Amino acid sequence: MDTNEQGSGLSLLKKGQKGIMHALFSRVGIMLVLLVLQALMLLGLFLWFQEFLPHVLGGTVLFMLVMVLYLINSTLDPTAKITWLIVIMLVPVFGALLFWYTQSETGHRVEKKRLEDILAATKDKLPQDEKVLQTLEQEDPHEAALARYFRRSGCFPVYADTQTTFFPLGEDKFAEMLRQLEQAKKYIFMEYFIVDEGLMWGRILEILAKKVKEGVEVRVMYDGTCEFSTLPHDYPKKLKALGIQCKSFSPMSPFLSTHYNYRDHRKILVIDGHTAFTGGVNLADEYINHIVKYGHWKDTAVMLQGEAAKSFALMFLQMWNITRHEEYDKYLDVKVPVLEQKTEKKQTDAEAVPVMQQGKEDTLRTAVQKTDGNAVSTLAQQSNGYVIPYGDCPLDADKVGERVYMDILNRATRYVHIMSPYLILDGEMETALKFAAERGVDVRLILPGIPDKAAPYALAKTHYKSLLASGVKIYEYTPGFVHAKLFVSDDCRAVVGTINLDYRSLYHHFECAAYMYRTSCIPEIEADFHKTLEKCRAVSDETIRQEKRSVKIEGALLKAISPLL
Repeated sequence: MDTNEQGSGLSLLKKGQKGIMHALFSRVGIMLVLLVLQALMLLGLFLWFQEFLPHVLGGTVLFMLVMVLYLINSTLDPTAKITWLIVIMLVPVFGALLFWYTQSETGHRVEKKRLEDILAATKDKLPQDEKVLQTLEQEDPHEAALARYFRRSGCFPVYADTQTTFFPLGEDKFAEMLRQLEQAKKYIFMEYFIVDEGLMWGRILEILAKKVKEGVEVRVMYDGTCEFSTLPHDYPKKLKALGIQCKSFSPMSPFLSTHYNYRDHRKILVIDGHTAFTGGVNLADEYINHIVKYGHWKDTAVMLQGEAAKSFALMFLQMWNITRHEEYDKYLDVKVPVLEQKTEKKQTDAEAVPVMQQGKEDTLRTAVQKTDGNAVSTLAQQSNGYVIPYGDCPLDADKVGERVYMDILNRATRYVHIMSPYLILDGEMETALKFAAERGVDVRLILPGIPDKAAPYALAKTHYKSLLASGVKIYEYTPGFVHAKLFVSDDCRAVVGTINLDYRSLYHHFECAAYMYRTSCIPEIEADFHKTLEKCRAVSDETIRQEKRSVKIEGALLKAISPLL
């Protein structure tokens, strides 16, 4: 183990022990070779069968007709149906076999059954406080109806006793994370899509190692795709040496499987059952602008302090227990301390780690400060509203993430303001956005000005013309990349979480978020939206015409297969 001399915290990897080149010449590289060989073998098998069909043209036409009728009568999303119709019409046998393969749930049937059992066994672990629901019913029957939908979809109670804190940047969340981790007494649960060694993870890891020595139980889980570029496959063993329990969710496998669709895209931190974080911020230095990849990285997060944190603890344990059964009650039956109600401002000596922000001028931001054990975040505020932490699982038919977004759009009367890194919409979501704007609702989208990936950037632009025609206003963040995933509407409701406006998040990933109604941080979220808007360029019919032809062509071609991306 190495400790960076400049105060970046613990590092468990030696130089050159992470990244793509290391992955290619490690266990991951071997698995990739095996996957490619399997894919080539399957493709050869499909092509071999296809050679027989031209001799029986009638059979080919009949086969295509059967598949078309099957797809039309299936329960697939209409956009996905169009995609599969195109694939099967172009390559009937290969397309049909590929469709069967992706729909057969190969590789995750056991996981799906295990998760179904876990969800059934834990559906009442966090009972709903009926007084809270009744009060909400009196205040707003429509919100109470949404709360009942959440309850039907999973163990997602509505809470009225939780403080909410909004963080407009990743570096703000990072600073508060360090303060809260220092105060942990019983347990720390961390579940993130990406973990990468550097300043951010190094400082966190330093605290985690110290907390383990103090008797705090620490668990860390990250998605298995980290093995591609950021972490070696044996990283859990390295953390175990520090006393930290660690799992890689769905680790890389040398066998082809539809399991590669279902990634753990969630970002969850729970401390002692009373404090929880979620939002777009992963544990890597670009998320706090310590390193620059795509200009300034605009992200957001939210902290919950109170009973609602238990919902995120339950979500973590449900995912953790897919591979083995452990108890829940001792982590959920915890007494939540009464938190201070007023903002307490504290000036502290800077044991500061400068974090670079990029804009018209580069400024330094203090991301790490010493605080005493009773410190309260300067951003923390008393919540006088309601909070519903929730998750979305790709292994069931309930598209919770998309339905909540559409519910906000359908009930809005004045405005819906949205930030998302990606815009790859199905027909339902696009219609909801357009219909809200056509009703006179001020619908505004902030998207990246500098993309992290070319394909999603091109696909997003294919929706611009249609949305603009209905009155939706679209803006691109000129300083860099927007990774925030948030909705805010009518000064009274908001969602901050991990759910993008694309097929990956809405259909294929495990996701989570916090739904907030009349909480005191909502004005801060709306104010941050307008502050961000000042750094954006507006999209217009003229800017669409001026777009590069290559981007337009790429988007048009990819749109035909967007549900598969």
